[in-house]
Amino acid sequence: MRIGEVSRLTGVSTRLLRYYEEQGLLEPARSAAGYREYAEADTVRVRQIRSLLAAGLSTRVIAEILPCATGPVPALEACPDLLATLRGELADIDSRIDELTRSRQALARYLTTAHAPTHEYAA
Repeated sequence: MRIGEVSRLTGVSTRLLRYYEEQGLLEPARSAAGYREYAEADTVRVRQIRSLLAAGLSTRVIAEILPCATGPVPALEACPDLLATLRGELADIDSRIDELTRSRQALARYLTTAHAPTHEYAA
């Protein structure tokens, strides 16, 4: 099937499908005329990519773990380095959450201690 059909079936724009190809996440065949030709399995692959992106993984990490993915959800099989990669990503997310929590607490303190403007400062 052509790129437009894959786009329609998956809800992913043709621009994103080309980007996934650039990132090495999709490898469609090419027709004699140079058109991309996708197999049915590529629609599953696109759903896997979307699911892994929704989990907060970068396309670089997805390229590493995609060979371990089965099914559209996907389920991940124990491939070499998979657990270490996922643990590293989880640690990065935890670190960002901690940083955001500290920022949120600081902003909340500022709101609590902020004084309402008085009329004498109003222009």
